[in-house]
Amino acid sequence: MSVTLLPDLGDLLRLHPQYNAGTIVELLRFLGAREVWWASSDDPDHPLRDALPAAGIAIRDGVMTDWAWADAEHAQLIEFLNQYPQGRERLRDAGQAEREFAALLTSPMTAPQVLSPATLAAAGAYHDRLRAALDEGPGTRWRARRLAELATALGDVDGVAVVPLDDLPGLLPLLPGAALPDVSAFVPGEVSRLRALADRAWSLGEDDDLNALLAVLARETGDRVTPRAELDAAAASIYLAVGDLNAARELLERAAHGLTDDVPRSLAGLTLARLGQVRDALGDRELAQRTYRAVLALSYAPQVARDAADAGLREAFALDLGESS
Repeated sequence: MSVTLLPDLGDLLRLHPQYNAGTIVELLRFLGAREVWWASSDDPDHPLRDALPAAGIAIRDGVMTDWAWADAEHAQLIEFLNQYPQGRERLRDAGQAEREFAALLTSPMTAPQVLSPATLAAAGAYHDRLRAALDEGPGTRWRARRLAELATALGDVDGVAVVPLDDLPGLLPLLPGAALPDVSAFVPGEVSRLRALADRAWSLGEDDDLNALLAVLARETGDRVTPRAELDAAAASIYLAVGDLNAARELLERAAHGLTDDVPRSLAGLTLARLGQVRDALGDRELAQRTYRAVLALSYAPQVARDAADAGLREAFALDLGESS
């Protein structure tokens, strides 16, 4: 049995133009993988939970166990340490390690950079500092035990497994037959580029050229990972952010009509929740309420969409140009 470990950045995939959910899809195609073993976050709204099935890549579960109890123990430890000066000093040390590692992960990353010895060394050093500050056990969410269990499970599988980047330094020594992918000949393509465009449109920055972004969104036809309906919904969010409600409604209604069973599973909830808000802001309260209820009736909708729908049913959404949602 041999397994290839593909590093995952979780929600941070949305930040990187050349290492995003579309890039992971292209990497898996480059590796010839039609399915992956899931050994990463249990977050149902993880970007790869949308992108991989939409691209026709199956996700296989079964190598992870529930570690929610470790998160609870970690939270209790943090609460306890905060009560004492020495404990707070240890938390400051851990916090500094987290900030420094986060700074690395939020800088522009490519596949070779993610897999580089320097990045893996930084991940290992980060966990060494956490362990030194908080001790192995609740302070590390029982990391050593969790990785040992994960290594045992992955030792029985073939293929590609998606694993958190920061788990790799601790996991690789426990899996002698495991390997990292050779990405020396890999070049991100159109799937990665289009995914980066949509991610940028959903999370606007102060320096973004909105007119240029809207023009690019309008030109694209979309693909399976980032369909035309999502590009319309993302463009609508830009119009909503600047107060152009009629343009936002037109695009969202077009996006809603473009929803099919083949699109990424989060898209229907995100589109309809935003459409409900726009209808509310335009004064069509009854239709807005029907749209919010449609979100809650979906078999799956991201938590942010459900929260928006719940809030919209309690109180009509009012546009605040200081907020984009």
